[in-house]
Amino acid sequence: MATIAFILLCHKDPDAIIQQAERLTAVGDYMSIHFDGRASDADYEKIQTALKDNPNVTFAHKRIKCGWGEWSLVQATLNAVESAVQAFPRATHFMMVSGDCMAIKSAEFAHDFLDADDCDYIESFDFFESDWIKTGMKEDRLIYRHYLNERKHKRLFYGMLNAQRKLGLKRPIPEDIQVQIGSQWWCLRRRTIEWILDFTRNRPDVMKFFRTTWIPDETFFQTLVRHLVPETEIRTRTLTFLMFTDYGMPVNFYNDHYDLLLSQDFLFARKISPEAHELKERLGDLYAAKGAEFKISNEGQSLFAFLVGRGRIGRRFGMRFWETESTLGRERELLILICKKWHVAKRLLGLIKHSADIPSIEYLFNEEDTLLPDLGGIQATLPKRMRHQRALMRMLFDYFATNRLIICVDPANLDLLRDFAGDRSVTRMLEIQCEFTDDFLVGHAMRIGLAGEHTSDETWERLLPTIRQDIVYESDAIRDAEFEHHTRLRETASLAENAAALAQFLSFPEEQATEILNVDYLFSD
Repeated sequence: MATIAFILLCHKDPDAIIQQAERLTAVGDYMSIHFDGRASDADYEKIQTALKDNPNVTFAHKRIKCGWGEWSLVQATLNAVESAVQAFPRATHFMMVSGDCMAIKSAEFAHDFLDADDCDYIESFDFFESDWIKTGMKEDRLIYRHYLNERKHKRLFYGMLNAQRKLGLKRPIPEDIQVQIGSQWWCLRRRTIEWILDFTRNRPDVMKFFRTTWIPDETFFQTLVRHLVPETEIRTRTLTFLMFTDYGMPVNFYNDHYDLLLSQDFLFARKISPEAHELKERLGDLYAAKGAEFKISNEGQSLFAFLVGRGRIGRRFGMRFWETESTLGRERELLILICKKWHVAKRLLGLIKHSADIPSIEYLFNEEDTLLPDLGGIQATLPKRMRHQRALMRMLFDYFATNRLIICVDPANLDLLRDFAGDRSVTRMLEIQCEFTDDFLVGHAMRIGLAGEHTSDETWERLLPTIRQDIVYESDAIRDAEFEHHTRLRETASLAENAAALAQFLSFPEEQATEILNVDYLFSD
């Protein structure tokens, strides 16, 4: 059965560290603590005194003064790992945690989870090929030597970096390793840990290299695991649930996040707010619980992104334009069906096809698997389609040899609508306004990943009004844009009113539009 040795790096709040150690070791797991060498000696002594009689707790054999982005963080981790390997011969897994982490599953669940798959859990993406690094230095982290802390000595740090650049002092990466990058919150098997410790003793060249890289805690273990362990035994993920705001700051969890945290497909979460006393108590009791069942819906990331995005999309940031130098063509007419209920728009599109000879395509900017002709690869993925949207539409007009084309677009794509409306071609829009039941909103949230089958009732009570308001906002934003050729077809309107709107959209006689709409299933769910 799996037994975990937690590797805890911490620097403050001795009372919380003591409580965390007692909770995690009470069920038979272990902990090795590294308390920052820069922190208070009195606090360290307090922790040692409180835990000295706990046989499942040990301390790093040497304290290191740690600095963000420095090798010192890796060395502190290695010191704690070495102590854990020696003190706990029965530990099967070693897991990195911080003082802000807490278990969000029971120990029983965690042990069964680790027993179910003989593997290592660590993010490890190719340093040069992946887009894991979003901003700031990339290859400069590795090919130049970094002896100073960027946060403490910013001018000197960048002065030394620029001097190395000017003098051409690049250095090679050890030839037999492929540098990886990923989160520092890993969980590794004992065998892997022992291989890593052997590697650190036998490869001084690699150790020398990493000691002067920048932010090595995101590359050192990630690289060595991928170098030493067969790929089939690596799961490129972390078991610690954490989220970041769009400003790059970690999200804190509070008392009302309990149900959300338990539903995530992770064993731990970071960061738990110091003020979330009730949450800490409940999660602490949970770790020791027997027979606890967990309904995994895993909607945390998408739900957070959705909720914090309200009030920003289309309001805070100015609109964007793509390919402003291009046009679809003055003689062409792009017809856009706008509808949140995709099946309704597709149904209307099918009815139009039977009555008019106008080429049409469904949600090509929203659905990856929309049926499209081969256009040389530009149509292959959604990001490519969005990045080259005008070029894609020109190619579709050419492919179908037509000057009129109908597409479907979700009302959330306001920037897309603005871009096409600003083209020299004629753009006509028919917004289909539907009624939305709670059942539909539930299905919609599940389809787009905001929720899952096991999302709690409490989450739904908060989420559904937000989704409903978001749909209203999208429609209002389209109306406020005041597009020149914009008409609406409403579920609550009469057949005559809707036929007039469709006729204007298609430039058809109203009789023909009435014939198209004279069905009783258009708005059916």
